[in-house]
Amino acid sequence: MTRISLSLSAFSLIQLLLIFTTSGVTADPLHIPVHRKRSAPRDVHYYAAAADRVRAKYGFPTSGSSKKRNGASISARLGKRASSAGISIINQDDDASYFATLSIGTPGQSMSVVLDTGSSDLWVTGSGCQSCDEQTPTFDSSKSSSFKSSSSSSSSSKGGQTTIQYGSGAVAGALAQETVELGGFTVQGQTFLLADELTSGLLDGPVSGIMGLGFEAIASTDSTPFWQALVNAGDLSSPEMSFWLARESSSSSTTTVDGDTEVPGGVFTLGGTNTSLFSGNVEFLDTQGTPSFWLLNMNALTVQSKSVSLGSSSQLSAIDTGTTLIGGPTDAVQNFYSSIEGSSTVEGQQGFFSFPCSTSLNTTISFGGTAWPISSADMNLGPVSKDSSDCLGGIFDLSLGSNIPENSGNPTWVVGDVFLKNVYTVLRGTASSSSDTPAIGFAQLSTSAGGSGTTTGNADSGSSSSSSSSNGSLRSFKRMSGMVLNGFILLGVVPSLFL
Repeated sequence: MTRISLSLSAFSLIQLLLIFTTSGVTADPLHIPVHRKRSAPRDVHYYAAAADRVRAKYGFPTSGSSKKRNGASISARLGKRASSAGISIINQDDDASYFATLSIGTPGQSMSVVLDTGSSDLWVTGSGCQSCDEQTPTFDSSKSSSFKSSSSSSSSSKGGQTTIQYGSGAVAGALAQETVELGGFTVQGQTFLLADELTSGLLDGPVSGIMGLGFEAIASTDSTPFWQALVNAGDLSSPEMSFWLARESSSSSTTTVDGDTEVPGGVFTLGGTNTSLFSGNVEFLDTQGTPSFWLLNMNALTVQSKSVSLGSSSQLSAIDTGTTLIGGPTDAVQNFYSSIEGSSTVEGQQGFFSFPCSTSLNTTISFGGTAWPISSADMNLGPVSKDSSDCLGGIFDLSLGSNIPENSGNPTWVVGDVFLKNVYTVLRGTASSSSDTPAIGFAQLSTSAGGSGTTTGNADSGSSSSSSSSNGSLRSFKRMSGMVLNGFILLGVVPSLFL
């Protein structure tokens, strides 16, 4: 089986040598630059809008739900397609996003797409896109000998036209099959949406679409996701995707590309893990329910060394790299901030809380036996307003008082990068024909990845969890990665946070 290793050229040479020479790989590493774009300063209004996008994604009412959304005009004209779950969209001006360069067609055309664990569809803009920005690269199907439209494919049951709805807009176009290659891995006849219309602002810069890394159940195209096709074919050394989300620092090197300032990002690994980026074992936990989003049950939350009551709601949590913040049910979030002296609700911003900027929050989350600490810098989104002594908290009220029925399969928590930047994250899939349960794993970041390099303690509550999944062994997460992809993460005024 093929494994290709790629690295972060944005790191210093010393860091590169440390990360990529300490782990044995089966092929020479291929180094691709990884950057993130530094965007305009962020304020409470920015984060409030981001919270509403997360609410829309997971089916909760938004604070401005009575207002007309940007995608309404396209939705009304093209019609809304029912789906089993909400699907996220990554807006470069607002959200953190990882970009990988795909090759689509024969001969291949290079396209940059967002890698998103919160959706499952692959779509790119086509050359006939009527509403795309002039700078958006598009795919020209007439130049590919392997392109096959769904209207001529007996495998399609949708008549070729699909609309994908997002909390902040919509994308529409024709379904097709094409040869898709990513970092040396190829899927023949991959179903994707060739977009000819999308809501203004969904894409900008060099990005042409999205590759979803979730499960097929939430795919609007009813297609097998690219990563799942690779697992089914046995092309990966291990059925895993791993993330290290880097934290920007004042000393980060920068480059300028087409007027945008870019800073170092993180590492995405397809086909295994990168042992130089974490220390100790990976704590694997089986996902919950029918695979859709990547879901775990939260079993403990602490702040200032106090255990937080999680309330009466379900604690089903979506692990989502496409979300900056942590959102939770109303009662649990209120309990969290009631344990912080001087905290209060933010006037005019429903669901948000503030606390004294002088307070350093000591927060941990547990999904199994390990209590994972969150950096106080990640929990502090910055002053509520200019010259304010109160700062915005990184956990917000996701549900706004609405109730999610038990056993509904819908998450009540969305755990994003406020938490994920503090751990090494491994998503372990299974072949479609397998009866095994997918799993999610976390590990302590190594010193070379900005962590302490030491393992964390056990949670105050919850049973002690094995560091391996029910499938059992350490062999698959103690090896070097299959592949690291080129990515860009958008940064704002709070350097350690992105959407």
